Amino acid sequence: MHAEPSVSTTKRVTHHNGWSEACSCALSQALTPPRCGLGATPSYAERVPRGVRIAAIAGAAIAVILILVIAIVLLAPSSPSTPSGVATKTPSSTPSPTPTPTPTPTFNKEQLSIDDPASLWVVVNKTRPLNPNNYAPALTTLNLPGGGQMRPEAAAALTQMFADYQAQSGAQLKVVSPYRSYGTQVSTYNGWVSRLGKAQADRQSARPGFSEHQTGLAVDINTGSDQGFGKTPAGLWLAANSYKYGFIVRYPDGFEPITGYEYEPWHFRFVGVDLATEMHTTGVQTLEQFFGLPAAPNYLN
Repeated sequence: MHAEPSVSTTKRVTHHNGWSEACSCALSQALTPPRCGLGATPSYAERVPRGVRIAAIAGAAIAVILILVIAIVLLAPSSPSTPSGVATKTPSSTPSPTPTPTPTPTFNKEQLSIDDPASLWVVVNKTRPLNPNNYAPALTTLNLPGGGQMRPEAAAALTQMFADYQAQSGAQLKVVSPYRSYGTQVSTYNGWVSRLGKAQADRQSARPGFSEHQTGLAVDINTGSDQGFGKTPAGLWLAANSYKYGFIVRYPDGFEPITGYEYEPWHFRFVGVDLATEMHTTGVQTLEQFFGLPAAPNYLN
């Protein structure tokens, strides 16, 4: 057998290799932009530096975020505004509890009887006779100018009041008429009737059984008939200070429609310091008014 010539084989191979290289070069040029040579155009990535590109992307992202935020703010529903001229209420803080004030003690008007003739507060007038009408209290003798007798409580207070007046003024007070018994009052009242008549006597003197003197708690000082006594130094001092010792002016000026008797600035009634001070403090001048009793201008019969 004869072998093929070696020259022909070599040419085919050479031809095949040249075609393969040409195709490979064309494909490479199509996929990769030309890097050199005449007429080649550089890409954006090649023309712009990497740092500049990153900054541009970040700026665009920030702009988009700002646009979104502005859109949310503009499109969000607005809260209702307070109408002009309408005051808004500021919530007040919870007030602290106010301490409960201690109640002021009130005067007990029922601590003593006003009906019992032995009571320091007994109220005797033209409609409230003593019961029994011949009542006689326990008495003590007064060691004072004028003498006489009174209930021990009243006698002690009167003695102190006379002593204080003398110490302050240098003058003496005198007892004119302290306790009078039922029998003595009969004589006293009848004497006024014979002198003045019954109507006038009833304005100035109590009937037997209706007299405060019979309780042993009343006393006439310095005089027994002169209304001008109220303007004397002694009368003024007693009117201003007697309550400190438990006495009151029992028949004050202008209160005859209530007490039933003319003004007697000399007639003092012992009721005790507590009641006398309460009447002085409150300005109530008669026992009838203080205890809420009916006025007693006249006898019932």
